[in-house]
Amino acid sequence: MKGIAHFISGVTVASFCPWAVEAAQNGNPAFFILGAFAGILPDTVDFKFYRFFYSHDVRIEPDARQLDPQPIAEAVAAAVSAAAAGKPTTLKLSTIKIGADNWRQYRVNIDPEAGEVRVQFGPVVSTGQVPQPNTLPASRPIGLAEFSAPILQSYEPTYTVDIFDGPSFKFTRNDAGQVEIDFLPWHRNWSHSLTVGAFLAGIASIWTWQAGVVIFGAYVIHVIEDQMGHMGSNLLFPFTKKRAPGLKLMHSGDAFPNFAGVWLCCLLIFWNVYRAIPDPLYHFRFLRFIMTAMIVPFAVFGAVRWMLVRTDKGHPETLSTEWNI
Repeated sequence: MKGIAHFISGVTVASFCPWAVEAAQNGNPAFFILGAFAGILPDTVDFKFYRFFYSHDVRIEPDARQLDPQPIAEAVAAAVSAAAAGKPTTLKLSTIKIGADNWRQYRVNIDPEAGEVRVQFGPVVSTGQVPQPNTLPASRPIGLAEFSAPILQSYEPTYTVDIFDGPSFKFTRNDAGQVEIDFLPWHRNWSHSLTVGAFLAGIASIWTWQAGVVIFGAYVIHVIEDQMGHMGSNLLFPFTKKRAPGLKLMHSGDAFPNFAGVWLCCLLIFWNVYRAIPDPLYHFRFLRFIMTAMIVPFAVFGAVRWMLVRTDKGHPETLSTEWNI
C-alpha cells in the first residue's frame, strides 16, 4: 500500500491502546507519533536508505536519443542465462528522463513459455504517469532475445519502466533448476520482518512497555497490509531468507484499496477517541457508525462505478492499444 496508508494505519493501532488515547487527552501525543513512525518505518528504510546501498551486477541505461530496445532485451536475457548457469545476477533498468516533468516509458516482458524477453518503447508520460499526446516513437520495433531456462515468476511477467528510479531484479537458480525472478530484491526484505518489529519494540520497552506494544502493533500491521499484494515480505528474517508470497489481492498502487484503507483508519481513530469521552454530546453505536460512514457510501460508489464500467464496455482503452508486446 501507499505510504499514507501505512502512516495512518500506525496511528490507528495507537488509537486502540487506552493509554495512548489518555495521554493524548492530557496533551501528550507521543504514542500516536510512535505509531505513525513505526507504521511508515519499513518503507522509509527501504526507499530512503537501503536501496542506495544495494549493488547491481548489470545496469541498463537506455539512450533517450536512440530508442533501441534490442540491447535491453539482450541484457535481460543474458541475466536469465547467467542465473541458469549458477551465477546469481542483479539487474537494474534505468528510467529515461526527458525534461523536468516527462519520462519516456518502456515495457519489458519476460515470457517463460516462449523463452523470450520482449522490450518496446512507448509514449512520454508525466510524473503522474499520464501519457502525453503524440509522443509515441515513429518507429516502434520490439526488441527480442531468447533464453533457455525455466522461469519462476514471483511478480508479473510485464514490467513498466517510466518515472523516478527504475526497477531492480535478482535472478537466481533454485534447487529445482528454475530461475527465480525477484522484483525489487532490496524491498520488503529484512526491513519487513516481524522479528525486526519485535526487536525495535524490545528497545522501545526500555522506556516503557506501552511504547513497545504500539511500535510492534504498527510494524505488524504494515507487514500484514503488504502481504495483501503480490510481492510479499521476508516475515521472519534472519530465520527466513526469502520473501513469503503475497496473497495477490491488490497492487500497492491501486487507488481504491488505498483510499478505502485510509478512510477506514480515519473512522476507527474517530471511534476510539469518541468512546474515550466520558459524556459525549451525541450517542451512537459502532455498527450504525460504520454503516453510515463507510458501508452505505461505498456500496453506492461501487454501484455507480459498475454502471459506468458497463456503459463503457466495448470501448478500447487508449493506453492498451499503444502496446503490443
